[in-house]
Amino acid sequence: MRKDLGTWWLVLASLFFYGWWNPVYLWFIGLSMAFNFSLARRFEALRASGSVRGLRSLLTLGVGANLGFLGWFKYADFFIENVNALAATSVPLLGIVLPLAISFFTFQQIAYLVDAYRGETQEHSALHYCLFVCFFPQLIAGPIVHHKEILDQFEARQDSRLHPSHLAVGGTLFFLGLFKKTVLADGVAQLVGPVFDAARDGVVLSLYEAWQGTLAYTLQIYFDFSGYSDMAIGLGFLFGVRLPLNFHSPYKATSIVEFWRRWHITLSRFLRDYLYIGLGGNRRGKARRYLNLLLTMVLGGLWHGAAWTFVIWGALHGLYLVLNHAWAGLQKRLGVDLLPGPVGRVGAVAMTFLAVVISWVFFRAEGVSTAWSMLRSMSGHADLAAYANNLLPSGHAGFFGIAALLAVVFFAPNSHQLLGEHQPALEDHLTAQDGGRAWGPRWSPRPAWAGVMAAVAVVAVMFISRQSEFLYFRF
Repeated sequence: MRKDLGTWWLVLASLFFYGWWNPVYLWFIGLSMAFNFSLARRFEALRASGSVRGLRSLLTLGVGANLGFLGWFKYADFFIENVNALAATSVPLLGIVLPLAISFFTFQQIAYLVDAYRGETQEHSALHYCLFVCFFPQLIAGPIVHHKEILDQFEARQDSRLHPSHLAVGGTLFFLGLFKKTVLADGVAQLVGPVFDAARDGVVLSLYEAWQGTLAYTLQIYFDFSGYSDMAIGLGFLFGVRLPLNFHSPYKATSIVEFWRRWHITLSRFLRDYLYIGLGGNRRGKARRYLNLLLTMVLGGLWHGAAWTFVIWGALHGLYLVLNHAWAGLQKRLGVDLLPGPVGRVGAVAMTFLAVVISWVFFRAEGVSTAWSMLRSMSGHADLAAYANNLLPSGHAGFFGIAALLAVVFFAPNSHQLLGEHQPALEDHLTAQDGGRAWGPRWSPRPAWAGVMAAVAVVAVMFISRQSEFLYFRF
């Protein structure tokens, strides 16, 4: 009973957290949880009775209802805009406000429904299911947790007390993440807006300005998402819950395949297990495999937002993955490593990073024309008059800051490597290469580290007063 009281407290706290932004949408997440939990129980009841008739129809209904709600809230106005553009009509937009975190909890529940249909779920209580969906550390921007990872942890909790070791490790991770967000991500963000706004307004940027703005955004989204991932895992660990690792130095990847094993790891897992494999995966020949990769990444791009820029971003990554697999196949047929040794590894990291940077232009731009304008300037095909612009008040200081942050990205140990020995996150999906140790310090519960983290926490909290937005909140 005491354990249930703790669970009730977490559920109510999570719903309060969700409703703080807009209490009106509490009805929606509540209805979504009730619908999906009831349907999953129906799957289990039918399988227990030995009757599998109608299971597929029920699954189609469940997945269709989830995607229908997601499509209505997220893509209705996008659909109307495109119809107006193609048919020269003037249908007014609906002005629908997107419920917070709808993309995350929708995907999480679709995965649960599919597993229930396959007979891979156990009978969980409605209370634990609610906590699985709305657990506040990961509700807003992930990670997208799998029921096997977290429901068993909720049910195995012996008490609801906060333990000193959890407080120390979880608090350290939380304040590291907050520092990344408020100091690093928000600091470099000041170099991003003026550049992309100028490109949107038709200003021809110089090579220097375009690259500075693009690299600044590359770092902003890195530290923004890395910071949120740390905070989510840290908050979860405070309550004795280990969330899956969702971010692991993706810019150190030597290929796009490895990049997606390191960036938004749980989204990559969902797209692979429930979309790519569902489309046939690599079971129907090479051409179909490549098509499945492209479709999966295009839909993954559209998941991020209702805009053609996100579709192009997803298509680019789909193309990158196709080329990556084709290159790996070529090397296998030839029986050689065409980029051997440390020099080859550095070159592979640089090529992967460049490909990712180019794709971020579409991810950040407000329209396709803005993205093309940025890319033209980045290629050096800008009007010579653009070099007289002084859009960025930071001047060369901006590039010094970018260079310093790039050094942190490529050479400093990440949060997982700093605290991984204390196992605050689930990391079963990491390969030996992904989870390898890095040079640098290791955190331990000692006075020296307590002093360092106290200073980090103070600085991070001081910078909260600046205008700030988590980039992944809008997805």
